[in-house]
Amino acid sequence: MSTLTVTAKGQVTLRKDILKHLGVHPGEKIIVDKLPDGRVEVKAARPAGKISDVFDFLKREGGPSLSIEEMNAVAAQGWTGKR
Repeated sequence: MSTLTVTAKGQVTLRKDILKHLGVHPGEKIIVDKLPDGRVEVKAARPAGKISDVFDFLKREGGPSLSIEEMNAVAAQGWTGKR
């Protein structure tokens, strides 16, 4: 557990070991959620990717294209854990 000090401006500085644990680097953001009983949860804010990133992910060089029905079948198998 870490103890942090609140400044006169109401600010808290997270130590390097905490930032490293969160995987946060200078300039990146964190999310703080207020929980019951005065507790907070601190998480690294992961930037959302661009929609165009999805297209390269789905691209299959030299492979056949799949129909919507084939894609739905593959997705259904993934949800059931059967391959």
